[in-house]
Amino acid sequence: MPAYHSSFNNVDGVRVINGIPLLPLVTKTRGPAPYADPSMTSDAVDEALTLFRPNSFFKNFEIKGHGDRLLIYIILFISQSLNKLKPTMTMGEATKQLYTLAVSQVVIPADANFPLHSMYPQVVDKMDSDVLRQYLLQVRQEVATRLVGLVYAGGQQYPSKWWLCFQKRHFMGKAMN
Repeated sequence: MPAYHSSFNNVDGVRVINGIPLLPLVTKTRGPAPYADPSMTSDAVDEALTLFRPNSFFKNFEIKGHGDRLLIYIILFISQSLNKLKPTMTMGEATKQLYTLAVSQVVIPADANFPLHSMYPQVVDKMDSDVLRQYLLQVRQEVATRLVGLVYAGGQQYPSKWWLCFQKRHFMGKAMN
């Protein structure tokens, strides 16, 4: 059975920097992401959160388009975020922890210390690099916000046991440090 790929691989008319498409996000966080159509109910962040668990079981992943590169980046950030959570953290503590992680040291795939930088084309100029960094910052903030909502589903005070068990059994390593 092959890994699940992004449904955003064949999107036309989207700016692509460093192999990552700057897709619209359903968000209130400021950033360079294009405005989402009001009828849009799902975006790349939702897709990555949905595909995180099934794709983490695959050892190989063939990149079939630019959407897959964004999916990989988000999945690595989700993994890194889950590794920051602890079973004793309250929802407020987790929100602060993940927000701090999201805004600190945004690594773009063109950076040499990004774990899979060889799978991404190089950024041609500094302005594109800055726009991509801002876009990925916006994506990371949105992932952190939505992840807290999933891990603390239903307004629970402590993390869902499902997420914590999954985190411990399927540790994906230190993704972007």
